[in-house]
Amino acid sequence: MKMTEENSSEKSEISMKDVTNLVKKKDDIEEQIKAYYDVLEDGVGVEGPLVDEEGFPRADVNLYQIRAARHDISCLQNDHKAIMVEIEEALHKLHAREKAKREQDEAGARGDAMELQVTLPPPFARVDAVTQGSPACGAGLRVGDEVIEFGSVNTGNFQNLQNIASVVQHSEGKPLRVSVIRAGQKAQMSLTPQRWSGRGLLGCNIVPIHR
Repeated sequence: MKMTEENSSEKSEISMKDVTNLVKKKDDIEEQIKAYYDVLEDGVGVEGPLVDEEGFPRADVNLYQIRAARHDISCLQNDHKAIMVEIEEALHKLHAREKAKREQDEAGARGDAMELQVTLPPPFARVDAVTQGSPACGAGLRVGDEVIEFGSVNTGNFQNLQNIASVVQHSEGKPLRVSVIRAGQKAQMSLTPQRWSGRGLLGCNIVPIHR
């Protein structure tokens, strides 16, 4: 029984290729119906009588061919109705599956975003000024970035701005890993404190965030 259910589940998986094949079958049936109609048009048509005025079989037409064509048209029309239903059901399943997948992907993206927000540590400082041409500007720091890591300083051990100043002074010419929260997402960059044409070693202003 389990095997039967699995096979049934596999068969219910409709692909766009399956729909294309069904449409091709429909087109083939329509071509056959047209061909049989052409045969009948050369004779008595679909509804024309097969007997003469006296009730005898008509001798001016191929009765066997006409009866066979009419019968085949009737069968093909039933096949056409059935395959149209199949196509409609297949398209419905295909669209339903695509919609479900799209909703699942969107839910996954929302879940990832929520997880990211939950796991990000709270920032301890914010960048409120960045000078053009400075080391901070070159590293990619932007005004509004909320700092969660600055070298060895992080949310867990930050006490005051002197912590950052000390790290900067002892890291001149050495790259520091800086992590910030920007537009709700974590961004990382490498910032090397060094002499430049402006004041200090960074060229930015950082203020603490009081919580």
